[in-house]
Amino acid sequence: MSASSEMGRIREAADAVRRLGGGTPRVGIILGTGLGGLADAMDAEVSVPFADLPHFPVSTVQSHQGRLLLASLNGVPLVAMQGRFHRYEGYSLQEIAFPVRVMRLLGAGTLIVSAACGGMNPLWGPGDLVLLDDHINFMGDSPLVGENLDELGPRFPDMSTPYDPGLREAAAAVAMEERIVLREGVYAAVTGPQLETRAEYRMLRAMGADVVGMSTVPEVIAARHMGMRVMALAVITDQCLPDALEEVDVEKIIATAMAAGPALTRLVAGVVKGLGAEPPTDAPA
Repeated sequence: MSASSEMGRIREAADAVRRLGGGTPRVGIILGTGLGGLADAMDAEVSVPFADLPHFPVSTVQSHQGRLLLASLNGVPLVAMQGRFHRYEGYSLQEIAFPVRVMRLLGAGTLIVSAACGGMNPLWGPGDLVLLDDHINFMGDSPLVGENLDELGPRFPDMSTPYDPGLREAAAAVAMEERIVLREGVYAAVTGPQLETRAEYRMLRAMGADVVGMSTVPEVIAARHMGMRVMALAVITDQCLPDALEEVDVEKIIATAMAAGPALTRLVAGVVKGLGAEPPTDAPA
């Protein structure tokens, strides 16, 4: 598909969202596995299934409600995805990035991403929140492959600081005020859907990763390509220590993610409140 055709699809989706009403969002939020409860803290003006929006993929994963919200949090207008898309569902990374590009055209200059992950740092445990300070893209692909969308960003975007230092400082300050244990580390993104072998966990840990998951990085790359500030939070849902590896219980993983929801909500709400004092960022034309 040509860049002009893809831009047309993005604009068509953004126009469809605008027609639903609501204000111009300042912040985009993606709610991952088991973390959709953060939406309950928002004052939602519009809630629409992804399937009712032009060109949007549809979530097929358990616990992902598959809805787009136009809402506010602490008085800050935002657009939120209750659920997301993954490469293992059969979607390309360009399709996964599509909603983030729509968010940017709607006006969001900041992206906050949440996800569930496996913990490889032996000093951390299930239920811990991890603020990402870097990532390793082990998906073997990028949402920027193909003709560049020049109207959105440069051909070769810089990734030296994918996660905004100011937002990370704000998150650390909120965590301290709210007495939330907040780890900080590196996320490894893999395709899935199979979980990793013992040897793969050892390799990822040796490469410098603290946690591993099957999402987040494609959206972050697309956001940074468009000049968005990015903050990402991951909830450790299971321990991935090669010498003490246990068989995965998906229901337990979702329950662990949901149990971390209140702390995640307080943390994100505090960061968003601070964003309300900052000037808005102009969206691409």
